[in-house]
Amino acid sequence: MKIHGLQKMTLLDFPGRVACTVFTGMCDFRCPFCHNYQLVDGSAPAVMEEEELFAFLKKRRGLLDGVAVTGGEPCLHKDLPDFLSRIRDLGFAIKLDTNGNHPEILRQVLERDLADYVAMDIKNRPEKYASTIGLKSFDMAGVRKSISLLMESGRDYEFRTTVVRELHEAEDFEEIGALIRGARAYYLQCFTDRDTVPCGGLHAPSRQEMETYAGIVSKYVEKVSIRGVD
Repeated sequence: MKIHGLQKMTLLDFPGRVACTVFTGMCDFRCPFCHNYQLVDGSAPAVMEEEELFAFLKKRRGLLDGVAVTGGEPCLHKDLPDFLSRIRDLGFAIKLDTNGNHPEILRQVLERDLADYVAMDIKNRPEKYASTIGLKSFDMAGVRKSISLLMESGRDYEFRTTVVRELHEAEDFEEIGALIRGARAYYLQCFTDRDTVPCGGLHAPSRQEMETYAGIVSKYVEKVSIRGVD
């Protein structure tokens, strides 16, 4: 596993943990609002080899108690379970971020007890998924399977949607709610524009819009919260 980025300490990426964040390269989605697009398209070179990361982690035992693994899309890498196993062997709790399109890898991670917390993106309602992730077409089967795996796993997890004014509207959240009906936790994350976002002209929704969308999903999900709104 090549490492394309490392944030050496974070109090935000892994709920309840002092963690570092490890960034893997490549993604099978092309979301126009992605903050890490240089990792998605392969234009960012690896910053270190796997062994250098593990040397870092060994020195941080006792200072950090968690490792968040994100991307890109970590589950694109067939060696992800073995990579996470090595992190687990060092005594760290693990958080995994995923787009949910690779349930076969997610199943291995869950069955081998290699993630304490999983955060899975729900990009939009099924009819708008392809356009929201920047593809011409998209089969929802993998995403639906990953939703089921997480909800049946007994693990801590969250579903989350980055909300963009140009891509989301109220009726989308009725269908998102139905898609994850009975889930433990769902977060609406307000889009923030950055230089690394590949598509210009996108905007954050208002607080009122975010609260309206949260109210819609709360009919289906136990805990609904908003992130990134002042």
